[in-house]
Amino acid sequence: MIYKVTKRISKYCKPYTKNIILAIISAIVNIVSVLAIPVFIGMAIDNILDKNAVNYAMVFYYLVIVGVFVALACVFQWIMNVNTQKLAFSTARDFRLDAFAKLNHLPISYIDKSNHGDIISRLVNDAQQVSDGLQQAITQFLPGVITIFGTLIVMLILNPVIALVVVLITPLSIFMATFITRKTRQSFVEKAKLEGEIMGFLNERVQNQVLVKAFGNEQASKNVLKEMTDMLFKVGLKAQFYSSISNPCTRFVNSIVYVAVCVIGALSVIKGGLTVGQLSSFLAYANQYTKPFNEISDVLSQLQIAAISAERLFFIIDEQAETPDTKTAVDKQNSDGVIKIENVSFSYTKDVPLIKNFNLEVKKGQKIAIVGPTGCGKTTIINLLMRFYDVDNGRILIDGINIKDIQRNSLRSLYGMVLQETWLQHATVAENIAYADKNATKEQIITAAKAAYAHSFIKRLPQGYDTVIQLNGSNLSLGQRQLLSIARIMLAQPKILILDESTSSIDTRTEILIGEAFNKLMKDRTSFVVAHRLSTIQTADVILVMEDGDIIEKGTHKQLIKQNGFYAKLFNSQFAEAD
Repeated sequence: MIYKVTKRISKYCKPYTKNIILAIISAIVNIVSVLAIPVFIGMAIDNILDKNAVNYAMVFYYLVIVGVFVALACVFQWIMNVNTQKLAFSTARDFRLDAFAKLNHLPISYIDKSNHGDIISRLVNDAQQVSDGLQQAITQFLPGVITIFGTLIVMLILNPVIALVVVLITPLSIFMATFITRKTRQSFVEKAKLEGEIMGFLNERVQNQVLVKAFGNEQASKNVLKEMTDMLFKVGLKAQFYSSISNPCTRFVNSIVYVAVCVIGALSVIKGGLTVGQLSSFLAYANQYTKPFNEISDVLSQLQIAAISAERLFFIIDEQAETPDTKTAVDKQNSDGVIKIENVSFSYTKDVPLIKNFNLEVKKGQKIAIVGPTGCGKTTIINLLMRFYDVDNGRILIDGINIKDIQRNSLRSLYGMVLQETWLQHATVAENIAYADKNATKEQIITAAKAAYAHSFIKRLPQGYDTVIQLNGSNLSLGQRQLLSIARIMLAQPKILILDESTSSIDTRTEILIGEAFNKLMKDRTSFVVAHRLSTIQTADVILVMEDGDIIEKGTHKQLIKQNGFYAKLFNSQFAEAD
């Protein structure tokens, strides 16, 4: 699994091969420079035989060479770090962009079923973990490996016997690092999963803080979060425990190596096999040889986290995208608004049928109202018309063309939708209205706002149309948010209108005015109105009464009242108290 993930990460690094090559070359030059320093320091020491026998010229000469190598090491380490940063940040950016692009092509069903906080955690935290892993792989792991082999070669040249002792003890350090790495993987997987769940929980509670307070659920929310964080604490502690013991364990082995070099090296000096300067160099190399094992054991934990994080991002990237448009799909820019639904069946879950053999024929410019109890399938019909979901059986036609034969973007551009739940971006009022048409002029935006009866309240805002709307529109009332959503539609001038409880948060007087504006907009346009307040749909050309996914009644308001069926009872129940 790690191999597959690493192979896929390498594909993301491929566009930055230049940075990788520069980083590797710089790392090699840096390490060669560092490895050369002890040799010349040893030579300098060998020129200090006695207090009265010091070859100052040679000592100075070797120290100058040491200074040159130190400068080279610093310069090339800087080059390595710069290129590594570019690689790490660019790759993390590409991961985020690919994952976000895939989200835009995933079916709505995936978004509906997924924890939104966990998705955000993957795009933000996991991408950053991949970046950190790449950074450490080049700045610590790669130089560490090169240092180990480089120092080993130099030690073999200086004294093969002592080098052999070092090599024989090394496997113990490698074994410990490998054992600990295996132990940490599962803990880090659980940790990443819990962090995603906590992100989702916090996102949900922060966004709905008003409801939490309204129902007095502050303590309950706190208790749930405590349970989740306690679990994260236990899993995180376990992961960090195994991760943290790797360094002390490798340091213990490294100390054994250092002591062995000291003892055997001292004996070699006594016997004349080594000079004091060479022993000094050997001890420096022994220290350089063992130091990377400490760093590598730490880096392995980070690389594990990076691999797990990349895996979580790949889960999004590998998800099955929406069924792509066919090559022959039509780019439909205009519509007469003639819609036909033929024998459509659909269910969100295979075991629970919802829409069954649904048939409907809509003529050009008709106003179709859809009413019925909660869960009867009203919004589902809208989802199918917009092709947020594909039908299981049957077909939906616009102007005689199956919507599956129309490009999704052009299909959705035919519709203008106002939902009960408004969405406003963190931008100015003008930018939010212009979300429907990025090329709209200021005059067009103002005209649309006036048509939606939003102009007067916008002018009262601190900066008018340039007022920045806070996240989720928290600095506006529900009604004001809905008026801005309606202004978007007024600006878009769509071919087909979909209004799903679009005036539910607006006062009665404004609702009447908006109704008049919508009536003007609906003229010669096909429109679908999903409503709970039946007073808003009495002028509809056709009212569909739905129950359990079926049309149980159909007709105008007068016809349905005269039938004295389900609609009549529903209508009378809404106005009985007022009467």
